[in-house]
Amino acid sequence: MAFQKGQSGNPGGRAKMTMADGKTLTDLAREHTPKAVQALVDVLEGAEASDAARVSAATALLDRGWGRPRQDLGVEMKSDEGIAALLEAARKRAAG
Repeated sequence: MAFQKGQSGNPGGRAKMTMADGKTLTDLAREHTPKAVQALVDVLEGAEASDAARVSAATALLDRGWGRPRQDLGVEMKSDEGIAALLEAARKRAAG
């Protein structure tokens, strides 16, 4: 089957795979969230766990509970009167 130029051959993306009971992999994973979090807590608090395993568990819990920390990309933005004027003119044209 030939596709027209510029048209996706699969516009809806990959079809969702469902199990016999109608659940998706996402549904199944979300059902196990409490157990997964408890497993991370067990590793974090476990005396037999290595330091690396405890740090990994702590990081996973903090990322999910509080979000990942923002990263500084090291980009500096300098004020430029000319660019500001162009943006304002573009806003006026778009509004009017």
